[in-house]
Amino acid sequence: MRLISVSTLLLLLSGSGLALQIQCYQCEEMTHDCSTPDFVVNCTVNVQDMCQKEVLVKDDGVHYRKSCASSGACLISSSGYQQFCTGRLNSVCITCCNTPLCNGPRHKKRPPSSKSAAAAAAALPLAALPVGALLWSWLW
Repeated sequence: MRLISVSTLLLLLSGSGLALQIQCYQCEEMTHDCSTPDFVVNCTVNVQDMCQKEVLVKDDGVHYRKSCASSGACLISSSGYQQFCTGRLNSVCITCCNTPLCNGPRHKKRPPSSKSAAAAAAALPLAALPVGALLWSWLW
């Protein structure tokens, strides 16, 4: 009975579509990086599972094209344009990613300070404990 309860809970969580839907930035031929909340869209569930970003270098500057994409189409497009991704005039770079809003601007990664890394490491097991204990109690 407990196993059925856990299975039902997991099915409801996964069946809600939240785990299978990704959000991406979407814009066409913008001359600025359109990575603001105004350009966030929900991609089609179970169809568009990646975000795509195209960066085109033209005479009048850098243009951005961002969208949701299916993994197959995005990977084919990006591999076909690798030779044109030079960063110079008439360059076209297409990248694919599969995490929410990953087709936005790149953020510089800073090494974590020793205090924040230690605090995060200590907090992780405590945060996971209630969920693990709840699931364990349902199973046994």
